[in-house]
Amino acid sequence: MRIIEGAGVWTGADDDWTEQLRTPDLSVGTYCIPAGGVDDQSPHTEDEIYVVTTGRARIVTPTGDAEVGPGTVIFVPAGEDHRFVDVTEDLTLLVVFGPAYGSRG
Repeated sequence: MRIIEGAGVWTGADDDWTEQLRTPDLSVGTYCIPAGGVDDQSPHTEDEIYVVTTGRARIVTPTGDAEVGPGTVIFVPAGEDHRFVDVTEDLTLLVVFGPAYGSRG
């Protein structure tokens, strides 16, 4: 058992990704986008779950878009293009990758 300190907590940095836990099968981290910020991420090679802990925005994918806010849980399959846009409040996302981020290269 391990408590993952700082996961899902706003760091105050622009477009900041911080990985708090990494194992071969998954990784956990925090992604922060300030209000008015730009999400410039590329599709990932791993499946991904986002949990919005603070803030409001809209997520856009080829299959649709949705408004997101605290408590929203989003699944993005490996390879799917996705972006957070219209970030109206500082957005903090708890992120879980399976397997670990970047491990499928």
